[in-house]
Formats: sequence, C-alpha cells, structure tokens
Amino acid sequence: MKIIAITGSIGCGKTTLAKIVKNMGYCVYDLDAWVRRLYYKKDFINIIAANFDDVVENCVVNKRRLRNLVFSDKNKLRELESLIHPFLKKQLKKVIRKNADKNDVFFLDIALLFEMGWDKYCDLVVVANVDDDVQKQRVMSRDNVSENDFNKINNVQMSKADKVNNADVVIDTNQRLNLLKLELLEIIDGIVY
Repeated sequence: MKIIAITGSIGCGKTTLAKIVKNMGYCVYDLDAWVRRLYYKKDFINIIAANFDDVVENCVVNKRRLRNLVFSDKNKLRELESLIHPFLKKQLKKVIRKNADKNDVFFLDIALLFEMGWDKYCDLVVVANVDDDVQKQRVMSRDNVSENDFNKINNVQMSKADKVNNADVVIDTNQRLNLLKLELLEIIDGIVY
C-alpha cells in the first residue's frame, strides 16, 4: 500500500488534483467529506452546541456562523480542531488497516496534512500551489466571500511557503487540466514503478 497525500492552502487547487486522480480510477479519501458527514451525526452536533454558542439551530450546525467564529478566533479554531481531529485519525487508521495488505496507491485529499502531522503516514506529499492573486480570486469567487473573509481564513492556516517547503512535489495548478493530469501521471509512475 502506498499513500500519496494531496494538500495545499485554500484555493490552491488541491481538490482539482484529487478529482483528476479519482477520474483516473484511483481511490481518493476526501477528509473534508469525512468532516461533512460528522456534521450530520447527532452526538457531534450536541458537542458543537455545547462548545460553540449560537451555531446550532434546530439540531443543524450553521456552518457559515461557525466558520466566521473560528476564523476570527484562533483559540476557537483549535478547540474545533480538537473535536474533529480524533475522529479523522480514527478513520485514517481504519483505512490503513483495511488496505495494508493491498499493493495499490491510495490518495488522501487533506488540507491540514502538516498541521495534523499526518505527513508521517504518507509515502509522498504533493502540494497544490498557485500565486497569491489567483488563490484569492478563486476563494472569493467560489465561496462568495469578501477579501477580508479570505484573509481571515488564509491567515489562520499554515503558510503556503511552509507547505511548499515540506512537500515532496509541488504542482502549480494555474494550468490546463490535461497538463495537470500529465504531471500527476508522472508522479504516480514514479512511486509505483
């Protein structure tokens, strides 16, 4: 079993790379999807309600309100991460145990790879990167947020420079999809053969 992580800062193209790999037929574990499922579990919703005022209404987490709260207060962000990360680690260990004897390549689509220290589980770390202006425009357009909101989110994350410095491979995602696919194929060939 080989594990390749695809990571990167918000708006840098991590999800695009993961989709390309998935379309090539590889198994991609999307940690954001794991987290999204958490927000539908009653026990987790109750934990969020107990720890974060005014973000749960009628047993539903108001994610925009929660996002605004945690990206305005680093302590609240750490508190939320301390609730989510143990669940994610349990899921990852389950995936590794289930696939340990397989001779396949698996991908993790994970934004907080380095922050969680999960790079130690990976055979290769690919960082999606793009210049600052493209990153900002992507996020503002995609998430319908202001520049101020983008800056709040971006400023609480590990810097792009640190992610690039910790990468095994860096891919500039400001190029056509077919070129991104070629780069990914070269990376996969390099680790498999």
